[in-house]
Amino acid sequence: MKLASIDNNTRDGELVVVNKELTKAIRVPEIASTMQQAIDNWTANENKLQTIYEQLNSGKLTDGIFDFDSVRVLAPIPRAYHWADGSAYVTHVELVRKARNAELPESFWTDPLMYMGASDAFIGAHDAIEIENEEWGIDFESEVAVITDDVPAGVSAAEALNHIKFVTIINDVSLRNLIPNELSKQFGFYQSKPWTSFAPVIVSVDELKDEFIDGKLHLPLISTLNGEIIGTPNAGIDMTFGFGELIAHAAKTRSLMAGTVIGSGTVANQGSPTGSSCIAEIRCLETIKDGKPSTPFMKFGDQIEIEMKNAAGASLFGKINQKVKKYEKK
Repeated sequence: MKLASIDNNTRDGELVVVNKELTKAIRVPEIASTMQQAIDNWTANENKLQTIYEQLNSGKLTDGIFDFDSVRVLAPIPRAYHWADGSAYVTHVELVRKARNAELPESFWTDPLMYMGASDAFIGAHDAIEIENEEWGIDFESEVAVITDDVPAGVSAAEALNHIKFVTIINDVSLRNLIPNELSKQFGFYQSKPWTSFAPVIVSVDELKDEFIDGKLHLPLISTLNGEIIGTPNAGIDMTFGFGELIAHAAKTRSLMAGTVIGSGTVANQGSPTGSSCIAEIRCLETIKDGKPSTPFMKFGDQIEIEMKNAAGASLFGKINQKVKKYEKK
């Protein structure tokens, strides 16, 4: 099934079921009014929502159907209790370190990197990336993300796969020039990670049975900056840690609540000329080749589009389409 949250002038929006083609939708207040409500009681709600989804796609529903407009959507889950981002593509981390002549610790290949991000507000696919200062090094990061139900502490990687309920794509914006100072304090990201944006819809795992295999989504992730394709890496290739392993890592010492969002980290393919999903990696490749980077970070007015299509060329989650805008205090 495909679900979204449309803007109804509340923080959490209104839950809707969206058809396969992302053209029609229906509200389901008799089941749940918000995404969090739906997933909080997923055992009771799943079959009801699946039935609505099937009826919507078959044309059996007529009352209450409306045109789905991705411009009006919020993030599918506009705020979550938990958001943890991994760095599952270790080849990306290796490249970044190589560009600054730093060795990659061997443990990075066996123990996932992960940080806890800001989940008090996620933004929609068409919301502007509002940043105060261009000098902070504005960068997009195209990623895959999953949403879980309740996950028990100590879950194995194999068991964790059963707790993945939805998959989507995200733009985990980074302020690259603020990162070095924060990491030098050895206490993680904070100021360098503004709000994360989501694709218009989330898609249930059963809908992706031919693409989501062993906790990895085997499709190209397309990033287009100012009309130029920056990268099309396959998200299922070079993913050192699948989502089962990432969830098990996050749940090692505590349970994860329903609605937890887990990110893959920047998708990257080693050795591919179109294998990058952020400007930072492109700059690293330029540094290795030419001794210095030549591609600038994003400026005000720049536009980033992120999308994933299935084998038939149809958009799976809808498109992230954002412009960078100068933040003005209100």
